Amino acid sequence: MKNILVPIGASKNAKNTLQYAIDFAEVMHADVYVFRSFSVAPKAGAIINVDSIVAREQVANVKEVVDQIDTKNVTVKIISAKGGVVDSIETINKELGVDLIIVGQRPNDLQESYYLGRTPGSIVKQTDIPVLIIPEDYAFTPIKKILTAIKSGVVSKKDALLPLEEVLITFKANMHLLQVKTQTFLPEDLEFYSELAALTSSYNSSENATLFQGVLEHLNKQNPDIICVFRRKRGFFKKLWEQNTIKKVDFESRVPLLVLKGAE
Repeated sequence: MKNILVPIGASKNAKNTLQYAIDFAEVMHADVYVFRSFSVAPKAGAIINVDSIVAREQVANVKEVVDQIDTKNVTVKIISAKGGVVDSIETINKELGVDLIIVGQRPNDLQESYYLGRTPGSIVKQTDIPVLIIPEDYAFTPIKKILTAIKSGVVSKKDALLPLEEVLITFKANMHLLQVKTQTFLPEDLEFYSELAALTSSYNSSENATLFQGVLEHLNKQNPDIICVFRRKRGFFKKLWEQNTIKKVDFESRVPLLVLKGAE
């Protein structure tokens, strides 16, 4: 893991999210790229270099946040990009190669009843880069245990597991695999991808109406430092990601949530 991207806005939790990202990157020996996207509505008679002016302002705003945190020994670079957040991420990924995106849960103006805001929700839904979602005011702690929740043991793309594997190896952590059997569970879901099995330290299954309910049932018992899930075409996030925002009644995590892509 070389490059971690941290999109930040004007939320009060931006500093906390960035500090977590830097603490995490220090252990992973990765560089952190902090960015804020911008767009300029065209106006008649607008000055020619308005884009560069706005870009400088955005960089200055991000630098103000960076200056308030402890960057430790991590290389932190500030960038800006014109356009929407998702489009900007795609552009940055093509230029740098982004291994992980770290985002906060939600902006200041979103109701408390929401777990995930529109911007981080759209990043998870519309990009193919692994995303680590940090709860509000959550302080970094060394990762010792990961709870990975799945419906199906089938993982058709080998590189989908790379971020999880790197975290487990770097932190010398253990992974508990929880398989939740819902009403849509199929016999072939019991077939486990060999690389997933190799990463597993312990395993159990449960029967629940949703994966979220299965996670809640085992959360206190496992007490993980991170929860890991896959965003599949069929399964956990199919219904959740119909909207970019997610309400707490549908899903909530009090620890960081790692969302892996390309499982199917």
